[in-house]
Amino acid sequence: MPTDIPAALCAGELLLLPDRLLLRDGPVSGHAVHIADGRFRAIGPTETVIAACPHLTPVALPYRLLMPGFIDAHHHLTQAFGKAIAFGEPSEIFRRIWVPLEGSMDAELVQLASRLGALEALRGGFTTVVDAGTRAPGGAPGVAAAAQAVGLRCVLGFICNDFDGADTAALLREATAHLAAWPRGGLIHPSLAVSIPEVATDTMLRGAAALCAEAGAVFQTHVNEHLVAVERSLMQRGLRPIEHLHHAGALGPQTLLAHATLVTPTELMLLRRTDTAVAYNPVATQWKGNATAPALLMAELGIRFGLGTDGTRSDAFRLVDAAEATQRLAFGIAMGDFSSGAGWQWLDHALHESAAAIGLGGVTGAIETGLEADFLLVDLDVPEFVPSTDLVWELVRFGNRDQIEAVFVAGQLRLWEGWPTDWDARALMREVCGRVGAAIAAAPIQRIHPTSLAHRAARP
Repeated sequence: MPTDIPAALCAGELLLLPDRLLLRDGPVSGHAVHIADGRFRAIGPTETVIAACPHLTPVALPYRLLMPGFIDAHHHLTQAFGKAIAFGEPSEIFRRIWVPLEGSMDAELVQLASRLGALEALRGGFTTVVDAGTRAPGGAPGVAAAAQAVGLRCVLGFICNDFDGADTAALLREATAHLAAWPRGGLIHPSLAVSIPEVATDTMLRGAAALCAEAGAVFQTHVNEHLVAVERSLMQRGLRPIEHLHHAGALGPQTLLAHATLVTPTELMLLRRTDTAVAYNPVATQWKGNATAPALLMAELGIRFGLGTDGTRSDAFRLVDAAEATQRLAFGIAMGDFSSGAGWQWLDHALHESAAAIGLGGVTGAIETGLEADFLLVDLDVPEFVPSTDLVWELVRFGNRDQIEAVFVAGQLRLWEGWPTDWDARALMREVCGRVGAAIAAAPIQRIHPTSLAHRAARP
């Protein structure tokens, strides 16, 4: 654990005076932030906020940016053990790697993997992640326990796949219990999920989406990521995945679709008319996808979307950079678009727009009075930000994980200079190293692409 944590940042009530403050419309100077009971209580001109809090000693933060914590709109926390096994693999690696690996893990390993994934997320600047659910023993309770122990806000999926003959009614009762299992106001926000539309009956798709709409929760599924998935849906149902969801009555404001890369104009209009949200996963596109989600077009059409890692790399600044770069390479170059979002698009969709897409727009994603105090302190006293003329775009292109000095979730300091303040992360890492080999060896993983050095050695 770090030993040089400023005691002033560990108090239950804080009055912070950052050099810069990132609000929805951009960065401002000369503002203070009052935090109490885990929420932002006052935000405004420094003199005004100080005068309203005579009982507090202001904490000056020179050369620091106070900004909202990033939102990861699509993650798989239990896949942390296998993240380096998937390099170079072709489409639908979940069938050959993720499902076999999760199936070989017991409840203890589920928590261990999830704690590692949650730690990586916090280190990368994410204060909230959307977990798409796990098939592993211990399932949702194990992931929830890990997220709470680490201090990460989590939209937690419960998988409702029923196409293999599962009792649909019984599964929906379990889904209902999951939605009611965590009290409002905590770090866990329950959600329902179907892995892909083809593995659920229309009754389940419609029922799970309706339960989420009633509970104010998010219904998640993966769609239109790979050609094989689109073709399988066409062969099984005669409909593309998003068309299938619409036919089943599962689209709507409560629904969050991961990937949505191979989309037709018709499908885009279905998303627009039903106010369905999307998780745009640019690193997944770069590493294993068949296409790029038309995120800028979605924005112009009014389709809500957030940015997700898909568990590929938990680094928020590299994610926003990838979001911009992928749009530029896939669409911008061909049409001479040198802006490709002008920076602000990607920061917005990694913060408050992402929070709205995952159903937490009234909870987190912005520095605003009444919201949960999920935020970062970013060191601006580094060469990357000198000179600074366009901080928003600079954060997208020059921001780095090592510039994140502190991570707060619900007003509590969780990480200082990349390490937890109240538990031993290196002990966790040592435990993972001691157990991950056996866990991977026990899983019936089918790896197609060789390791880097094996690939080099096999070259003719």
